[in-house]
Amino acid sequence: MKFLDEAKVYIRSGDGGAGAVSFRREKFIEFGGPDGGDGGRGGDVWVEAVNGLNTLIDFRFQQHFKAGTGVHGMGRNRTGAGGDHVTLKVPVGTQILEDDGETLIIDMISEGQRFRIAAGGNGGFGNAHFKSATNQAPSWANPGLEGEEKTIWLRLKLIADAGLVGLPNAGKSTFLATCTRARPKIANYPFTTLHPNLGVATIDGREFILADIPGLIEGAHEGVGLGDRFLGHVERTRVLLHLVSGQEEDVAKAYKTVKHELQAYGGELTDKVEIVALSQVDTLDPTELKKKQKALAKASGKTPFLLSAIVGTGMTETLRALRDIIVTAQTAGSDD
Repeated sequence: MKFLDEAKVYIRSGDGGAGAVSFRREKFIEFGGPDGGDGGRGGDVWVEAVNGLNTLIDFRFQQHFKAGTGVHGMGRNRTGAGGDHVTLKVPVGTQILEDDGETLIIDMISEGQRFRIAAGGNGGFGNAHFKSATNQAPSWANPGLEGEEKTIWLRLKLIADAGLVGLPNAGKSTFLATCTRARPKIANYPFTTLHPNLGVATIDGREFILADIPGLIEGAHEGVGLGDRFLGHVERTRVLLHLVSGQEEDVAKAYKTVKHELQAYGGELTDKVEIVALSQVDTLDPTELKKKQKALAKASGKTPFLLSAIVGTGMTETLRALRDIIVTAQTAGSDD
């Protein structure tokens, strides 16, 4: 399944059915009077967040959604049937935006959440509705109201507890594959990861969701490399795990490069709790390891974890640190 995190969609709710002009005509009833029924209401357009989806790829093949038109009213005071509703099923974490791509309509952040984005038109009144003491035989009825139409943007921001950031080849995908069942592509060249990957990590019986995004390079906020368009997928996380490869000549520069891109992106990413780790330490001798650990600690202002996903060094400690921050944030959120 291909990954698609943005889609433009045209929606239209249904028109209401017209009211009927009808008169009761039966043998032996000289003045039957009006009996035109009302038109049915047009169908609505809804959006629903469902589990099991993590891409908007379905909207690449269908971009137009139209609800059903209400049925016209009929004689004998019969009301027309309502039009069929249409529901757009989207992944949890999808934002619905106006045509300008900036004005937020609704943020679908929980499974089962539903929102009506276009209401169907009301059905018109039949002539029976206009009967009065001074007008016993009205010969007119209302047309149904038109439905709404608009173009909207769907923008997916994955919901994960922790996000992995770093330069290309920092070991993010290997980390994800080691501690979850996710199977991202892993290879020894830059930008192996071309789209975000999700995995569920388990430590001491507690699960949390990890998101791995494509690596950032200098100038990503200006569109260099794959740019920073995937950073939105770690906006909702509670903690960031910043991996710096032990194979980098200058680990301090590598750390500052990614940090600068996070600051340039905004989205409160720099305000998130950050755990720093020196990855791929199995490739370093003790002297080099100590030197790079010290340089990274100075640049980040934190004591970095020492990681090797290949041989398992530091994995348990890092996962526990992530878990503790997530649990603390969840507890604080529930208290609020």
